[in-house]
Amino acid sequence: MPKVTVDKELLLKVASNARLNLSEAEVKKFVPELKAVLEAFSKLDSLDVSREEPSFQPIPLQNVFREDKIGKCLSNEEALSNTKSKKDGYFKGPRVVE
Repeated sequence: MPKVTVDKELLLKVASNARLNLSEAEVKKFVPELKAVLEAFSKLDSLDVSREEPSFQPIPLQNVFREDKIGKCLSNEEALSNTKSKKDGYFKGPRVVE
């Protein structure tokens, strides 16, 4: 992999992709920091990972939802039994449009 030159131009391109507007002071501060981060990650290039399987998830994916089971449904009367706001077999809500 070719070595990437970290300079003001690269930082401004990354900032533009991230839709960030950086001041000159921020550019001066972030260029060495970005360079240090990329150098740290470049150490991974020296590792032999030819026998490793890609890992796209840090933990195994599993369904956390319960299985749907058919059960007893409430009748209309049971569903409306605890409300005062009902009309013609439906819940009655507040008026939305005057």
